[in-house]
Amino acid sequence: MLVLGIESSCDETAAAVVNENGDILSNVVLSQLKTHQVYGGVVPEIAAREHLEHIDKVIAAAMKDANISFGDLNGVAATCGPGLIGGLMIGMMSAKAIASVHKIPFFGINHLEGHLLTARLTDKIEFPYLVLLISGGHTQLLIAEELGKYRRVGTTLDDAAGECFDKSAKLMGLPYPGGPNIEKIAKECMDSNAATQRFQLPAPMKDKKTCDFSFSGLKTAVRLHVDNLPEGALNRSDVAELSCALEIKIAEILANKSARAVSQFKKLFGRSETAKAFVVCGGVSANQKIRQQLEMLALRSDMTFHAPPPSLSGDNGAMIAWVGMERLLANNDSSLGDPLDFAAKPRWPLDPDAPKRQGAGVKA
Repeated sequence: MLVLGIESSCDETAAAVVNENGDILSNVVLSQLKTHQVYGGVVPEIAAREHLEHIDKVIAAAMKDANISFGDLNGVAATCGPGLIGGLMIGMMSAKAIASVHKIPFFGINHLEGHLLTARLTDKIEFPYLVLLISGGHTQLLIAEELGKYRRVGTTLDDAAGECFDKSAKLMGLPYPGGPNIEKIAKECMDSNAATQRFQLPAPMKDKKTCDFSFSGLKTAVRLHVDNLPEGALNRSDVAELSCALEIKIAEILANKSARAVSQFKKLFGRSETAKAFVVCGGVSANQKIRQQLEMLALRSDMTFHAPPPSLSGDNGAMIAWVGMERLLANNDSSLGDPLDFAAKPRWPLDPDAPKRQGAGVKA
C-alpha cells in the first residue's frame, strides 16, 4: 500500500510517499527560509503565497521520485492543523482534490501526531511510549497510548523551547532561524563551564513538582545579559559564550522535566516489558546538546532513547504520510477516511481532555 503525505502548516512545502513497511519512497521538502529571513521570522501571508506557488511542483516531484502515479495510491494525507491557516488550507485542499479525482481516502492529520509517530516509522517502536515534543511552537510531554490516543502530562505555560531559541538569537543579533544559529556559534565557545558562570541563567519552574515548562523568564534573562554587554556591536566571543550558556540551560530544563515525566510513565506502565521507549521529536530535537542530555536521562532511567534523524526532525511530508498509513492499516478498509468537508484547525490539541493551562494558548 502507498500513501502520499502533504505538509504545509508553516514555512515548508513538503510531500512524501511511504509504503506499509515504513519505506520512504520519496521525501521532498521546499524550505521558505530565505524568503522569511529578511523579516526575522515567518510572515503568514507570504508563507501562504509561497505554498500556493510551489505545492503542485512539490507533489509532482514526490510522485516522480517514488516512481508511481496517482492511480497507485491507496490514500492521501495532509496536515490540517495546528498551524497557519493559509498554508493549512492549501495543502489540505490539494489532498482533497487528489482524493476526490482518484477515489481514494483522504486523511486529515494533526501535525503534532506526525512528529509523535515518526519514531514508529523509523524505529518500529510499540505503544505505549513517552514523548518529549520540542519545536518552535510547542513544548510538551505526552504519553502515546495508542493510535489517536495521547495523554498530555506537561506543556509550556508561555514560550516554547524553539521560540526561546529564536527570540534569544534575535536579541543577540543572530539571523533567523535562531535555534540552528545559536547551536552553530555556541560551538565556538572554548570553555562551557566558564560561560555558564559568566552568564548565569535561571531555570524557571525547576522546583515545581509538575511536568510543565516556562521559558519566558529565560528569554528575559538573555535580554538583560545582552543589555549589560559593552555598548556598540556585540563581540562574537560574547555571543558564543551566551549562546553556549543558553543551550546548556535549555537542555537542563528539558531533562529535568522529562525526568519527572519518566517517573509518571513508569508508575503507569512499569510492569510492561515493552513500555520502555522515550521519544524526542520536533525541530528542536535536532540540537545535539539537547539530544545528549536526554539520551543520558534515558540511560539512567533504563529507557530506550529514540529521536528521528535530522531529515525527519523538522516538518516533512513523510511523517504525515505515515500517520495516514497507520490509520489505513488500523482500519483495514481503504474506503475509510475523513470526509471531504473536514475543516482545517489552526488550534488542535493532541489531548483535548487535558486541563487548560494559563497562558498556554495554542501550545496546550
